[in-house]
Amino acid sequence: MPHTYFALPESKSAKAAPDLIAADDAHFARLADRLSRRIAEVSERLDELRASGVRGGQAALERDLEVHSMTAELRMLRRFALDLCLGRIVGEAGEEPVYIGRIGLTDADGSPLLVDWRAPAAEPFFAATRAQPMGVAARRRYRWNRGRVVDYWDEVFGDPGAGESGDAALDEDSALIASLGASRTEKMRDVLGTIQADQDEIIRASSRGPLVVDGGPGTGKTVVALHRAAYLLYADPQVEASRGGVLIVGPHRPYLAYVADVLPSLGEEGVLTCTLSDLVPEGEHAQPEADPRVAQIKSSARWREAIDRGVRFYEEAPTEKLTLESAGGDVRVTARDWADAFDSYDIGAPHNEARSQVWDALVERLAKKGNDAGREFELVSAEYARSEDLRRIFNHAWPSLDPTNVVEDMFSVPAYLRLCAPWLSREEVALLQRENPREWTREDLPLLDAARARVGDPGAERRRREREAADRAQRAEMEKVVDELMDADDSELGLMKSLRHGDLRDALVDQAALPVERRNRMDGPFSHVIVDEAQELSDAEWQVLLQRCPSRSFTVVGDRAQARAGFAETWAERLDRVGLRDARTASLKFNYRTPSEVMNEAAPVIRATLPDANVPESVRSSGIPVRRGSVAEGREILADWLRENDEGVACVIGATDVETSFAADTPRVSVLDPVSAKGLEFDLVVLVRPGEFGEGVAGAVDRYVAMTRSTQQLVILD
Repeated sequence: MPHTYFALPESKSAKAAPDLIAADDAHFARLADRLSRRIAEVSERLDELRASGVRGGQAALERDLEVHSMTAELRMLRRFALDLCLGRIVGEAGEEPVYIGRIGLTDADGSPLLVDWRAPAAEPFFAATRAQPMGVAARRRYRWNRGRVVDYWDEVFGDPGAGESGDAALDEDSALIASLGASRTEKMRDVLGTIQADQDEIIRASSRGPLVVDGGPGTGKTVVALHRAAYLLYADPQVEASRGGVLIVGPHRPYLAYVADVLPSLGEEGVLTCTLSDLVPEGEHAQPEADPRVAQIKSSARWREAIDRGVRFYEEAPTEKLTLESAGGDVRVTARDWADAFDSYDIGAPHNEARSQVWDALVERLAKKGNDAGREFELVSAEYARSEDLRRIFNHAWPSLDPTNVVEDMFSVPAYLRLCAPWLSREEVALLQRENPREWTREDLPLLDAARARVGDPGAERRRREREAADRAQRAEMEKVVDELMDADDSELGLMKSLRHGDLRDALVDQAALPVERRNRMDGPFSHVIVDEAQELSDAEWQVLLQRCPSRSFTVVGDRAQARAGFAETWAERLDRVGLRDARTASLKFNYRTPSEVMNEAAPVIRATLPDANVPESVRSSGIPVRRGSVAEGREILADWLRENDEGVACVIGATDVETSFAADTPRVSVLDPVSAKGLEFDLVVLVRPGEFGEGVAGAVDRYVAMTRSTQQLVILD
């Protein structure tokens, strides 16, 4: 019996007919051979690179980049092997099938074995429909398990009867429906092979400007966002890693853990994912603001203006005159000298960086005055720079600041807060004062981020001077060595004289030995930012993200009906207000996750509070009605479900004391509050006392979100 890469169950035996799978088997054999050869090639090249003796400089950087790239490729090849192949398409003209893969791969002679799913040639595999076949006659999608195809689904475009000719096996269910019915795990499932046409169109959309992906629960917004990141990094030259790459911002840590495996499975391992709190150092321990009135005041985007006012208070040029005495004569420091120096820094430079620029400009201006009297410029500069009186006045007028101190002073000195934010009422100023101003809340994080951007690193000036001192020390040592070499040079050509050439002397300075400024990746800039659950962001929080993406290239993912604080505006109105103008909107209307039985119960919950909520239409039914019961039955319901289901995950969602009552010693059962459940999905959701989630919009949203996490069954306990 010839070797086959198909291991179809007995119930699918009709699909194992040779005329249906022989061509695939032949192609998979070629693919398997090429994969083994490619793994050997990459492994050999990696060994060569790691054994190379390159040290420092551009060559070392290029070597490290190649090692990183090839390591990622090798990991991908070993992880998936033949499972790299997602499916195939056949053109209307009867051409050879085009096989679509997670990556592109060619045979030794250059003929394509797999077309990368992000390439233009692969687009019809995802986007073709009966209404718009895009030149495709047939499509086949595979389900793999350990290097064998355990099922596949054929679609024929055009004449439905064509599938009976022996080259296609047509099912009542599609690959999508089959995958939706599969059990979930603690990680987001791999859904690349079942991306739908409406999702693919958004994934491949231009990165230019902001794009809103709007859709209700289960429409695949997160799937689209993650695959869009991988697509843009591959296909869009404006979003390549060398330009800053992509940042993905999620709502909470359970979400990040849930999606952690998706991008590596798409061949992208360098994408930074985080919560908004991760972008600010103080975010690790920050707690939600207890007083909703304070939270509302701090949600304004005007706090960046307040921070700027507060810092400019420390950038006022002195008006007092000073006479500097020196061996060559006195120099008067006038108000004009101070004013010109204080206006000399680079526009946009942080306060502490500008401080160094202003000091250097002041000393240079005064040294030119001294130099006019015939004294040597460098000697005069050094003499004035050592003046204690000059430094004292300068430090008072333009002190080095700590960004956290600026925010701390706002919440502990009412007069300073009134100076920074004159639009606040006296009652609001009093409300913002607190006993311990460094007990940071999440609502403080945008203020701290704005302060850090405006003030800069308080240690930057010290490190700059350390680097300059190290550079001077190296050059002084180099001069000694050059002098010794020249004294010992007895060649007729005097070759050692070339060491006096400025460019050569610069080249002799070991830049790698100088102190290095280490940039925090979280600070950006990024070429594209993807924000999930974006409906929850305040105006102030949006400024944190805009600070990191000067190009304003954003993918904004969310659902206005899931905004706990309410969302009465349109997306365009909200984004325009925070600084993202001319936003395009793409809507997802079909719920692929939540079965109709659950959605029929959830829709009235949100529409009772938000009548115009964008409730998506479920594409499937689980056949399991929503069950209701008492809290006392909860543990037994969970135990029965675990006993009856060897696979899948469940979640208990409640407002208070749920962890104590339902904590389970299995990773298959999570216990979360409604906010922490956002963006996740579970086979079974047990909803505990949903009436305790609160009143108004926030309570309705929490109930709606919690109910729609279910992919199979919902149980409501009161």
